[in-house]
Amino acid sequence: MLNCSHRRTGFFAIAIATTLATTGRVSAQELTSPSSEASSPDGPSALSEIVVTASRLGRGGFDAPTPTTVISNEDIVAAGRVSIGEALADSPQFRAEGTPARTNGSTNSSAVVNDLRGLGLERTLTLFDGHRFVGASDLNTIPQSIIQRVDVVTGGASAAWGSGAVAGVVNLIPDDTLKGLTLGSTGGISSRSDGKRSGVDLTYGTQFADGRGHFLFAGAYFRDQGLFGRGNGKRPNLDSTEFATDSGQLFLADNVNSTTAAPGGLITSGPLAGMQFNPDGSLRPLPLGNPTNSNSTIGGNGVSATDPSVIAAPFHRANAYTRVTYEVSDALKLSADFNAAMMWDNFFSSPEEIDGSTTTGLVFQKDNPFLTPAVQALLAGGPQTFNLGRIFADQGAEYLKYYRKTTEFSVGASGHIGGSWSYDAYADHGEIRQSQGYYGQYITANFNQAIDAVRDPAGNIVCRAALTDPNTPCRPLDLFGVGNASPAALAYAYANSPTQVNLTQTQSLTAAGGSIRGDPFATWAGPVSIASGVDYRKEELELNNLDPLSASGALGGFNNSGTAGKFDVWEGFFEGAVPVLNDAHVAKIDLNGAARYSNYSTSGGIWSWKYGGTARLFDDILLRTVYSRDIRSPNIQELFTAHSQQILTITDPQNNNVSYPVNNFSGGNTSLSPELSHTLTLGGSYSPHFIPGLSMSLDYYHIIIKGAIDTLSSQDIINLCASGNQALCGQITRGSTGLITQINSTYLNLDSYDTHGVDAEVAYVMPLSRLLPNATGTVRLRSLTTYVPTLVINTGVSTVDRAGDVGDFVCFSACTPKWRSTETLTYDNARFGVDARVRYVGGGNWDSLQPIVNNRIAARTYFDLGGHMNVGDLTISANIQNAFDRAPPFVLYASNFYDVWGRYYTLTFKMKI
Repeated sequence: MLNCSHRRTGFFAIAIATTLATTGRVSAQELTSPSSEASSPDGPSALSEIVVTASRLGRGGFDAPTPTTVISNEDIVAAGRVSIGEALADSPQFRAEGTPARTNGSTNSSAVVNDLRGLGLERTLTLFDGHRFVGASDLNTIPQSIIQRVDVVTGGASAAWGSGAVAGVVNLIPDDTLKGLTLGSTGGISSRSDGKRSGVDLTYGTQFADGRGHFLFAGAYFRDQGLFGRGNGKRPNLDSTEFATDSGQLFLADNVNSTTAAPGGLITSGPLAGMQFNPDGSLRPLPLGNPTNSNSTIGGNGVSATDPSVIAAPFHRANAYTRVTYEVSDALKLSADFNAAMMWDNFFSSPEEIDGSTTTGLVFQKDNPFLTPAVQALLAGGPQTFNLGRIFADQGAEYLKYYRKTTEFSVGASGHIGGSWSYDAYADHGEIRQSQGYYGQYITANFNQAIDAVRDPAGNIVCRAALTDPNTPCRPLDLFGVGNASPAALAYAYANSPTQVNLTQTQSLTAAGGSIRGDPFATWAGPVSIASGVDYRKEELELNNLDPLSASGALGGFNNSGTAGKFDVWEGFFEGAVPVLNDAHVAKIDLNGAARYSNYSTSGGIWSWKYGGTARLFDDILLRTVYSRDIRSPNIQELFTAHSQQILTITDPQNNNVSYPVNNFSGGNTSLSPELSHTLTLGGSYSPHFIPGLSMSLDYYHIIIKGAIDTLSSQDIINLCASGNQALCGQITRGSTGLITQINSTYLNLDSYDTHGVDAEVAYVMPLSRLLPNATGTVRLRSLTTYVPTLVINTGVSTVDRAGDVGDFVCFSACTPKWRSTETLTYDNARFGVDARVRYVGGGNWDSLQPIVNNRIAARTYFDLGGHMNVGDLTISANIQNAFDRAPPFVLYASNFYDVWGRYYTLTFKMKI
């Protein structure tokens, strides 16, 4: 729970708004939330729909207290991005948690998700037309061409929409009015002639039954060839990392190469230490750069295991979407949607570096028969064995092969049932079937046997196991040099078939619900509005196939982990708005509140709620505040991930700090409780009547999350228990002797988050004729800015403020630049349009917890240019992203915030038929 001072702040903010609202005299305008005004200044008819996302109430003219930003389809197209999620990630409130440039070879490769506030993608609720959908885990599943707009509710909204809306809600709104046939094609390429992208799409919409029905179909295919060559020098800083000198000084550097492993093999012990194998098996010294430490060097002629890794994962994407609506009467409008999408590819993910990060590496006998006589002679006087580090870019190079198939079907009914009353009901079922496999991994037992080569009595090179078992399938593996291993040895030592490394699982979502809203009565200030409804949801993850090698932990790189489980939840909600003052053109005050009760099959019942209010003054000013309690229920992976067992050595402070091995179990935890969050939002907007088309908004937010789900190491659990944390003591089992026998390092409700910040938005729309009477077209200016001074994370072990941490290592967890902004200037008329966009990403520390000499990362400003021209029914659009080719800071993986592609060109054609 939040402390009393935070709660009083919410009441105090409402009191301020109420007091200010009573100081003047004007009428309320038929407008919605001010951020909506700034985001989409196209008139009240367009704005009246936006209240559906900011609130479950449907009364026109109601000002929802929760701020909402609107991103139109035109904004998405102008950005030149290839998916909705990538376009949203350009908005400063979002963190690029999942993009093709971010998921560089993971098992959810190229998935695009939303992450508001940098609090984690699981704390942003994504809806389609106001309903949950299984494709929310990858926005590639929704064709971009059918989206009319995206509503972004930047505040706690669990009471209105349910679990997961801790940071906010993203609602994708389809266009039910599309007519005619539109054919499109797009292509893109970087200024370095790589990263090619191409796609085609088709959209068809038509009315039937005298306009009462509407049919919509959209299909698309897109191919992204990805981005490779991290260490080829085309893009600066992409193979950088932390480097520690022998004196302990830590700094960031580019071109950091390994001194413990190399393609073909590097000897790391004995008289030939520092010598690497040429492709033919002969030796040469490994040239070092300067400086050099125990395992790496800056420069030289070595390589890094990350050099050939993917920068942006390639993918194929295919979409097909159909929507039919039919208005039987004003009381009944029916709808049915079907969506199908596929993502697939296979690509080189990363080379294996077996023990390459240590000084020991692989162990070989000095008389290994694959060594040349010259090398054997040089080793003759030394120890019996030597150690080798090897980067496996020629054999055992891991590549990812995957596909994800999403299918979803939903039906709905809505209508008016007299007076102000209306209803909405829906049912949905969707499935994602995913198959994945990391091919090219070594099978640990087979590999170890295969590299232990000897000569049999006949002089043949065989595995040592063949000396005692002539029928062994083992075939000797030659690792000295590049490309020297026999096909038979590779087939024995590595897993390269679907039966060896493949995982298949199906994720499903079944949801249904209904709501009713209306104005049951009125007060002296206007109608009282209410909305109420029920929702049901069932989520399930089914394990269809887990390869036996992964199940037994036999693979030396990545073992697939099978997860299966399910849960369901029943929910009921109520929302109401009560007007308390309505003095025409002076002041209008509404109070708003909502509550939701959720009953989970895993954790039982829990409440979420909100209360707030708005005060509109003199038609130009809107003040708003809302305080909410929100929840985030644990997902299937956190609940049901299969337990894995390890034997770990721990130090026991309750037994004189003696160290000994224990059984450690990690995985899901069905006893998890929902996370609890409290959010205060306070702000408003100003739309001066004497400057038509100008809207400005400013909102402050403060979010505190308790019981956030995370894991701790076994040693952390022991230490915290010893310091008095009784909850964690429950994760430890001790035997009759008092020694620990077992530790459960499963998911737990551990962490807390505390963050606050400010969102600012300015929008100005001006017909050019206002300046020049004979001019045509419209000029639009829009600015979005977010400032986040703190993002404090307490794991129970440490507390760190991640606001201003921007390094890609730390940003695999929550972090955010303190400043982000996007400014867009456009001009449009009936024949052509041009636009310019500035994206600013603040700098910060690579990692505030590390004493890095050059820790400070400078800010980046990116310029995008675009334009389109209409030639009859053909529209030609061109876009240049990062027009000045601004280089990223030091980046080892794909950055959350900074552009790693460089200058990129996109050309699009759209033909209406």
